[in-house]
Amino acid sequence: MKTYLKLSVLFLLCLTGCRTNDGWQQLFNGKDFTGFKQLNGEAPFKAEDGCLIGTSVPNQPNSFLATENNYGDFILEFEVFCDPSLNSGVQFRSESRPDYQNERVHGYQCEIDPSDRAWSGGIYDEARRGWLVTLTDYPDGRAAYKKNDWNKYRIEAIGENIRIWLNGVNTANLYDKETLSGFIAFQVHAIYSDEQNGKEIKWRNIRIKTENLEAERMQGSLAPEINRIPNTLTEKEKTDGWKLLFDGQNTTGWRGAHKETFPEFGWKVENGELAVLKSDGSESTNGGDIVYGDEDFSAFELTLEFKITEGANSGIKYFVTEQEKQKGSAYGLEYQLLDNNVHPDAKLYTTFPGSRTLASLYDLIKAENIRFNGIGNWNQAVIKVYPNNHVEHWLNGFKNLEYERGSEAFRQLVQGSKYAAEAYNEPIRFGEAPKGRILLQDHGDEVSFRSIKIRELK
Repeated sequence: MKTYLKLSVLFLLCLTGCRTNDGWQQLFNGKDFTGFKQLNGEAPFKAEDGCLIGTSVPNQPNSFLATENNYGDFILEFEVFCDPSLNSGVQFRSESRPDYQNERVHGYQCEIDPSDRAWSGGIYDEARRGWLVTLTDYPDGRAAYKKNDWNKYRIEAIGENIRIWLNGVNTANLYDKETLSGFIAFQVHAIYSDEQNGKEIKWRNIRIKTENLEAERMQGSLAPEINRIPNTLTEKEKTDGWKLLFDGQNTTGWRGAHKETFPEFGWKVENGELAVLKSDGSESTNGGDIVYGDEDFSAFELTLEFKITEGANSGIKYFVTEQEKQKGSAYGLEYQLLDNNVHPDAKLYTTFPGSRTLASLYDLIKAENIRFNGIGNWNQAVIKVYPNNHVEHWLNGFKNLEYERGSEAFRQLVQGSKYAAEAYNEPIRFGEAPKGRILLQDHGDEVSFRSIKIRELK
């Protein structure tokens, strides 16, 4: 009988050990905040009924309950119940340093978004680059979050790949290496209305694993892949037809507009960046504009990152034909790059107010819904031209404008712009070439570019 009891106990211990000694660790003990510290705002946190609970309060910045330890590669799981009037998130691989915005928490954030926008499971780069993964074009991901209910999240941060799973749906599949280690923190977001005061967000069953991670990856359909590693293409991007126009090391493929070679001065390649240098602020009078070789593009998606200096003016032009030499910059449709707060062009226009501001279709259509990461920080510009001539400008994950190239409405815009004289040029009207080149503008101000890539749209 004793032998049987011993074997039974051993069997139960084995079962218990298999459950508890599988590499998972409880990140929150359910009773107190041992191993945590509060950063930035002073919204209250409490431990109750095994939950970590944060409460929104007015007149406070974002408040974070952060781990004292840093984590590099890991899998983190938790459940969350968020009041539907709030927005929140969980930081990971994040930092708080005296030399960065007075110890402001910054780094990757797994989004908790109960609003109708429904970007829960996206990735936001808090206090740094803004949105890295939105769910704008991913309906399966947007449908994963359950309002007024518990939601289960899983963050897999393994090397340069970050995947987020929400209730079994992969909502983010990001490649990035801006920060490879940092703390984990639970956020109570700042509030902006009385209705949000005193609302709660609750987390429970918070656990982490730091070993044998590849074998633990969740299997299933993956979200669209996003690559934010500078000047690289993943194998998936190559398969999807993306082409890198700048490798971070040299100017291969680029030449001066209306020239056969790259400018001997006025541009430089340094630290993985292609930069136009500061001169006198004039248009194309120093090194001059540069175009990508002799390759023409018709229907395409162009994406790049740019960084502007204070007061800077530049642009990304497309459908540039170099048909005839003229004073100043080569003609083409232009995605405007501008410091709206300082440069006088922000207040100038021919007919359409605001049409020379950041992300606008220069002098024709004003950009809306601007989310700018600031002077000296990297921002992502995207230009999409579809086979039916529908065109879109995007900045940092948000669509800013759209139009139909060659439509009567477009031609009326051109006629009211500084390009009116070219509106009826033969054989090609302004902005209506069937194909053209990509151009980066020299407007006499220092602006840097990287991760310039393009693919054909069909």
